[in-house]
Amino acid sequence: MKLSGAQILMEVLKEEGVDTIFGYPGGAVIDIYDEMAKTDIHHVLVRHEQGAVHAADGYARAAGKVGVCLVTSGPGVTNTVTGIASAYMDSVPMVILSGQVPTALIGNDAFQEVDIVGITRPCTKHNYLVMSIEELASTVKEAFYLARSGRPGPILVDIPKDITKDVMEYTPPGEVKLKSYNPTYNPNMKQLKKIVKLIEGSERPIIFAGGGVILAKGSQELTDLARKTRIPVTTSLMGLGAFPGSDPLSLGMIGMHGTYRANMCTSVCDLMISVGVRFDDRVTGKTDAFASQSQIVHIDIDPTTIRKNIPVTVPVVGDCKISLEHLNRLVDEVDLGDLGQKRKKWFAQIDEWESTKSLAYEQGEDTIKPQYVVEKLYELTKGQAIITTEVGQNQMWAAQYYYYDQPNHYITSGGLGAMGFGLPAAIGAQAAFPDKIVVDIAGDSSIQMNSQELATAVQSCLPVKVVILNNGYMGMVRQWQELFYDKRYVCTTMDCAPDFVKLAEAYGAVGLRATNPAEVESVLAEGLSIPKPVIMDFIVEKEEGVYPMVPAGAAITEMLLV
Repeated sequence: MKLSGAQILMEVLKEEGVDTIFGYPGGAVIDIYDEMAKTDIHHVLVRHEQGAVHAADGYARAAGKVGVCLVTSGPGVTNTVTGIASAYMDSVPMVILSGQVPTALIGNDAFQEVDIVGITRPCTKHNYLVMSIEELASTVKEAFYLARSGRPGPILVDIPKDITKDVMEYTPPGEVKLKSYNPTYNPNMKQLKKIVKLIEGSERPIIFAGGGVILAKGSQELTDLARKTRIPVTTSLMGLGAFPGSDPLSLGMIGMHGTYRANMCTSVCDLMISVGVRFDDRVTGKTDAFASQSQIVHIDIDPTTIRKNIPVTVPVVGDCKISLEHLNRLVDEVDLGDLGQKRKKWFAQIDEWESTKSLAYEQGEDTIKPQYVVEKLYELTKGQAIITTEVGQNQMWAAQYYYYDQPNHYITSGGLGAMGFGLPAAIGAQAAFPDKIVVDIAGDSSIQMNSQELATAVQSCLPVKVVILNNGYMGMVRQWQELFYDKRYVCTTMDCAPDFVKLAEAYGAVGLRATNPAEVESVLAEGLSIPKPVIMDFIVEKEEGVYPMVPAGAAITEMLLV
């Protein structure tokens, strides 16, 4: 049977299990859209292509699948670059399908022609320009394989318009095999045995878990290891949910806005078992002071991350889940003795650090504290909501005051820090799980970056909730100006923000507002109960800061606590 390029693309997408695509049509992809309408693939029409990529990102992280977006050529695909870069930094499996001018016009500066392969080469795991219909199916199949295998990441496939119209006899492509790409999934057992020896001998160990644990679906294996060995666990921002946040062994988040006990543990631990992390600068602070008394184990599927930023005692290249499974079996084979007694002093020291109450705040009767809003949201959702965030103070309060006991429930732009991420990401997560509560915790500045996507939520009947912590500032930048620039609030005051309640109503959503602490719980309860998209606008303390905070370039033990 002869099929057009657009029909072949649909066949491959169905073979790859794609059920949802986020996108925005245009001339270069009109044939693809025409064929997609004849399939069971659900399309979510966004209002901006950046929103399409962020939505595919949220879908991928929530569902643990490859996210897919479809955009047209020229400005359509250049609008995706921020979202692609964010997905690349956070290792999110994604395939971006873009239209291109006909092959005969490539290089002629044709209308809406752009070299998107060249533009995105630094921020994709790999990318392709399809130059014939014969290579279309195998290229798309390969793109999905690369997106989900090894260290995941975004793959861009640029498809010229004439190829979508061309016709050929279609034969489904076989299994993907690439000679030059063979990720190491199984770890070196000798290295794992070294880790067991270190666990046996350590008195002050910690586990440091990152987003790689969640991507590898290894959260249960990590939890089992921590509980068997009685080792406390800290996570990176991207690792929240890799270990239950409410577990007694949880130290909370590490790094610039991490908990006091997590950062202090890092400074004096004698063993750090780091899994699925990349030792980002926001985690390590001053690198020569990071875990300076510790032997460091680093388990990761990407060998280029190991020893890149921090010296490592025992490197292990392998899939996090598989490595942890093997490590658990090795631990079961040895007698670790009475670990509770052996580490009695360690846990006593952790309890002493915990007594500093570094996340304490005072909620008065007059002004809403943003931390209070997040805590109340946690109570009302019983920790079961999928939380997405914008970027800035809202992102950090969502990390600090909402406990994540499950993976894939905290979705944020961690590495790139892309403002405007949260709302479209919430739409993607809601598309993956229509019956779950999905909440975007936002700031009044960041939400304005992609607020038009509220129309997407309304049109697609996706009942996302947006909790705006409205302080009238570009909050995190303002905090830095307060601390390090003598309160010179240059260009961070948001005096002309919209009335978010009216904005919600203009899009056909619901708008609610709380202006004093007594209204917080009732507004949250009402907003969560409405089966439509809802914006909840909380007018919070204007100059509230995120603490603890480690100044840039300082050791992570040098924390500002108030």
